[in-house]
Amino acid sequence: MAIVAGVDFGTLSVRVSVVDSERGVLGAATAEYPLHRKREDPEYATQSHDDHMRALAAATREAVKNADVRGDQVEAIALDTTGSSVVSVDKNMKPLGEYYLWCDHRAKGEAAEITEVAHREKLEAIEWCGGVYSSEWGFSKLLHWLRHNPEKRSEFASAFEHCDMVAATLCGITDPKKVKRSICAMGHKWMWNRALGGLPPEEFLVKVDPLLAGVREKLDGVYATSEEIAGTLSPYWAEQLGLKAGIPIPVGAFDAHWDAIGAGCRTDDMVNVIGTSTCIIGITPSPNLVPGVCGVVQGSVHPKRTGIEAGLSAVGDIFNAIATRAGSDVQTLSKGLESYRAGQTGLLRMTWDNGDRTVLVNPNLRGMTLGWNLQSTAQDELFAAIEGTALHTRVIFERMAERGVEVKRVINGGGIPQKNDVLNQVYANVLGCPVLVPSKSVVSLGSAIFAFVAAGAFKTVEEAQDKIGSPFKTFQPQKTEKAIYDELYALYRKLYFAFGEPGRGTFAEVLPKLIKVAEDRNKATA
Repeated sequence: MAIVAGVDFGTLSVRVSVVDSERGVLGAATAEYPLHRKREDPEYATQSHDDHMRALAAATREAVKNADVRGDQVEAIALDTTGSSVVSVDKNMKPLGEYYLWCDHRAKGEAAEITEVAHREKLEAIEWCGGVYSSEWGFSKLLHWLRHNPEKRSEFASAFEHCDMVAATLCGITDPKKVKRSICAMGHKWMWNRALGGLPPEEFLVKVDPLLAGVREKLDGVYATSEEIAGTLSPYWAEQLGLKAGIPIPVGAFDAHWDAIGAGCRTDDMVNVIGTSTCIIGITPSPNLVPGVCGVVQGSVHPKRTGIEAGLSAVGDIFNAIATRAGSDVQTLSKGLESYRAGQTGLLRMTWDNGDRTVLVNPNLRGMTLGWNLQSTAQDELFAAIEGTALHTRVIFERMAERGVEVKRVINGGGIPQKNDVLNQVYANVLGCPVLVPSKSVVSLGSAIFAFVAAGAFKTVEEAQDKIGSPFKTFQPQKTEKAIYDELYALYRKLYFAFGEPGRGTFAEVLPKLIKVAEDRNKATA
């Protein structure tokens, strides 16, 4: 028997679960931290490292208390985080500013430059991240930071993903060169590929911008999968968390990837990790490169297999925004949605409120709702938004299938599916296949699984999944509803590419032009 702590850093809060290898979750707690936004710049989203660490300490102490165990009984702690959330540091690992959070899209210009140079220079690594580099990813954000913080460039020693930064902090590591970097994070977001020599070459980076000179060397170090140990808990942070010093901390990963493991993901499964956004995470036996799909990385989800990642840039965020505009909340606005049927609202919702992550990889898009009439309600729009996220997911699955990615099971994981049967049934009807949903929350369970492996309680990820995983509730597609969604999907797909794919025609110019007009006006009045 062993007891471990599994940690999941989400967009707005951190959850810590204390888990027993025989009895499962003994206790859990969450603590919130602020997300810094600017109304005049909707692309802006940052968070503070100090806020994260304070919340982690508070949640860990509360979780241990709720579990009714002693802190010195916890044998390992493992952490996943949002990604790509990037922070620049000095030579002592001190942050030089706040994290560019995953949903910060200020670097869309830098992303376009990286994509253009990558194709011009025939950089093979760009094909492993779907052919388009994203504003959500590491090099884009780092280049934006370097361009906009000239006074701090002399102090810049390196940059880290949140999962690596928090593990290094807990281990007391103060030298950037001694930090182990997550292959999950660096493979999916920084074009790291062992078979291609690691990071993109110096010559390529300098052609993007001379400001990137020397960055490759500063990002160098040990790159590892999550069965390896990042270090051990330092005395200082052991006291802050209420745990014992010296317990192992495995190399971290992204929340969605470990949430997929916690949800029971095996080879040829695809997990929709549905929260503020959706990450679509799968394990595939062989690397199939899929245009527009943002990462195929050996060892990223499961240390011994190939991980594949896609997703939607906003889901729960959209539901919350609709409810907020209506002066309500999602729980209240959702009452009665179980009586809604496919097509009854007459609305078709393009869920691009925060851009498109997959398959267009286009941040210059915004949400659209077609079909309004004078009787349309906020509740109608909420249901249409649920349908829209499912239809968008079907676009992604269709693209994967075209490139030979086999999907044997679809699992809805993340924070929303356990609380929203309407969403799960819509997904089954839209996708035309059974959708499995863990019967209990699996948030931070993936972290606990890797903590157990680090502690030696289980020899493999699969052994831990079998022992502490959750049974599934199954949502079967309904024949009549599926037929209507097949009709709606044909319309959705036409709109998706007509308005979303650059170069498709006049419709593709509409949303980027609206964004530019608004940006110019905001700059003029700032």
